Amino acid sequence: MAKLALCGGKALVGKNAKWSKWPISDAADVERIAKVTRANRWSYDGPTEWEFAEKFTAYQGAKYGLCCANGTVGIQLALEALGIGAYDEVIVPCMTWQATAAACVDVNAIPVLTDIEPDTWNLDLDAVEAAITPKTRAVIVVHLYGCMTDMDRLQKICRKHNLFLVEDCAHQHGSFWKGKGVGSLGDVSSWSFQESKVLSSGEGGFNMCKTKDLFYRLYSLRNCGRPYAADPPVFGLKKPADMAATTLQSGNYRLTEWQAALLLGGLKRLDAQVKLRDANAIRLSALLGEIPGILPMRRRPEITQQSYFNYAFRLDTKALGVNNRQFCLALNAELNLTEVFEPPYEPLNNCGLYKPLTKVRHHLNSAYRKAINPARFRTSVGTDAHENCGVVAHHQILLNSGKEIELISAAVKKIVDNIDELRAIKPGDIKKYQALSH
Repeated sequence: MAKLALCGGKALVGKNAKWSKWPISDAADVERIAKVTRANRWSYDGPTEWEFAEKFTAYQGAKYGLCCANGTVGIQLALEALGIGAYDEVIVPCMTWQATAAACVDVNAIPVLTDIEPDTWNLDLDAVEAAITPKTRAVIVVHLYGCMTDMDRLQKICRKHNLFLVEDCAHQHGSFWKGKGVGSLGDVSSWSFQESKVLSSGEGGFNMCKTKDLFYRLYSLRNCGRPYAADPPVFGLKKPADMAATTLQSGNYRLTEWQAALLLGGLKRLDAQVKLRDANAIRLSALLGEIPGILPMRRRPEITQQSYFNYAFRLDTKALGVNNRQFCLALNAELNLTEVFEPPYEPLNNCGLYKPLTKVRHHLNSAYRKAINPARFRTSVGTDAHENCGVVAHHQILLNSGKEIELISAAVKKIVDNIDELRAIKPGDIKKYQALSH
């Protein structure tokens, strides 16, 4: 008789199991939203927005910060505030949400897709140094899933080559490197508050920066070109001495007071949630590390607190003889979950959502069109992670108790112990077995 649930055996976890859900809210959130609704200030620069902006910036240890419409816009505004534009090269990791590279193209820069480390899926800094040319203006580091690259070395590389460092922090609200919050380590950072993120308002974004001049520029860029008026004054900033210099052509990339109200509630819960996820991830990685053929991700010792958008691990595909798609189907079946465990992002050189050549406005000339063609890049590590060895799951699994964490490990071990059953499933029969398991 079959032992694996995918093959018709009994699932390790019953259908009535209660896994943690996301997003999370409470009665105080509802009252905060009602308070905004009753007020006569619903739009930008309201008291709720700036209260959140100052508290979140302080939590991450940055100097200045402000809300914007979403994380994609946040990257675009960061690049524009730094003066990066047409034909400038920006180094971007190949494994990230497509917005990281799309924002570069939207300011007419050239995203240079760079491969990743096999045990963190974050920027490979040897590949970064090899990608630097006289046209390179910036590096965007994406703190991906639940890992970080060597930020000390990356900062040195950027200083050596006079490059701006932009942090894409969409995945890691609450991560700290040597006691310093992500978002405070580069020149400018961008954040996402989309529904799935660990701090969420459904949609929304944020920028942090080191200097008041960058703050003034970011403010104008997100607010239809208006200069910062110090009304109300935030971060102790007065009006800029040269108002004309911070009146920039831009559009409306603002946040509402309702979104800020949700974010204030989420921020009150954030630190405890991050600490719970971090403790559970450390425990789960230790358990998985004892299972043959399972490879936990690398956690650098400089990380003093790690936030997780996705929890990730890898398969030794040669030892196991199966790929990540087969393994994820089996794991979801054992845990009675629907598509929670899945492969990581597609590398951007072959990503169905990253299609810069489809927009006419990106066709500046034939040389530029050739330069932004993602197919010109080779990303062997990213491709292998997506197609073969990588497994990820949304951070909500780390909000469960220790019992559920042990169940995840037990399910992985059950699959490995019965790997021959999984190997025997032909690729064309996967859907049939998936239906059988349900």
